[in-house]
Amino acid sequence: MRNRRKGFSLIELLIVVAIILILAAIAIPNLLRSKISANEASAVESLRTLNTVCVIYSTAYGGYPSALSNLGPATPATATSADLIDSVLASGSKSGYSFIYSVGASDSSGGVLSYSVTAVPISTGTTGQRSFFTDQTGVIRTNPIGTATAASSPIG
Repeated sequence: MRNRRKGFSLIELLIVVAIILILAAIAIPNLLRSKISANEASAVESLRTLNTVCVIYSTAYGGYPSALSNLGPATPATATSADLIDSVLASGSKSGYSFIYSVGASDSSGGVLSYSVTAVPISTGTTGQRSFFTDQTGVIRTNPIGTATAASSPIG
């Protein structure tokens, strides 16, 4: 009587590997799209947070901050480090987006009267697709093909 070897043949293993590769080819693009979507949602929420803390800063210190870093952590809180946002957002980069804070007009005492924040993907198509914009009005705007501005469409 002949001893039969147990196990899988080479053909069976190749079929299993091919099936795994096909499933991976289907799943990976969906995973990348969900990551981009999550980064965009994080950018919008960060802009909402910045609008809120800029109003808080204005109430406490008489004018909007002159830089994003002025909202960052400190003990005790001062006008140069108000401790209103975390150090990650205060650095200007979070969840695949770069945040650019710009000041507008100032009053005679040097208080900032207006600001704008633009959030752009660090790597378009990988970390995000759309760019976002907001200013002291609190309206968040988006542009799917370029840098968002005050003239871009508001998000709905």
